[in-house]
Amino acid sequence: MTMYTEMFKSFSEQTEKTLAPYAKFNKLFSKNVEELTELQLTAVRTYSELGLSQLKAVGEVKDMQSLAEFNGQQLETLTKLSQQLMEDSKKFSSVAQTFKTEVEELVAENVKEVTPA
Repeated sequence: MTMYTEMFKSFSEQTEKTLAPYAKFNKLFSKNVEELTELQLTAVRTYSELGLSQLKAVGEVKDMQSLAEFNGQQLETLTKLSQQLMEDSKKFSSVAQTFKTEVEELVAENVKEVTPA
């Protein structure tokens, strides 16, 4: 009976060791997808709010003075949009770079474990 227990224990340990890198990768991948999803949702919310505020501003144009004010605000709006696009781009790039680095570390760690000294 103890022979089967030892065999089962050994099999379980080997399986756990074999599947550990996959589990680590899945955790990294899930974390990456979660971060990207959150960034995308935030970006959509921000750009939607900006678009809605522009629609409201256009709706307020009733005469030449309000048209001039609206046109004056467009440079500010475009600057804000440009800054937001740059910030979002940096955030996405940072998440991608972090994921790449973590995957490279995981691969290096597994190669080290598999390669005989």
